[in-house]
Amino acid sequence: QVQLVESGGGLVQAGGSLRLSCEASGRTQSTYGMGWFRQPPGKEREFVAGINWSGGRTYYSDSVKGRFTISRDNAKNTMYLQMNSLKPDDTAVYYCAADRGGWGRPNQPYDYWGQGTQVTVSS
Repeated sequence: QVQLVESGGGLVQAGGSLRLSCEASGRTQSTYGMGWFRQPPGKEREFVAGINWSGGRTYYSDSVKGRFTISRDNAKNTMYLQMNSLKPDDTAVYYCAADRGGWGRPNQPYDYWGQGTQVTVSS
């Protein structure tokens, strides 16, 4: 079992930056793929970014490519999402997730989920 806790959300003006963190505890997370998802108000949850177990392969949705960067530090059991040039459309609850298969790809099931952290971008 893996427990995931997100942090770093908050209120930011358009054009600003935030860095989200996802700390894993329990069973080691270093062999798991990891991903960030978000759920905007009134909409379905969507994939944002993913990273494989080693950090050598990353995936991004078209809407965040070039603005967001996913990374991980396996020694700290922590994954990050650096978000730059934020837009009001990025407002959502952001969730981290873990994939036992190690891939962190967009269109695949994830096995563990955090509780989410709110990101609000004002115009």
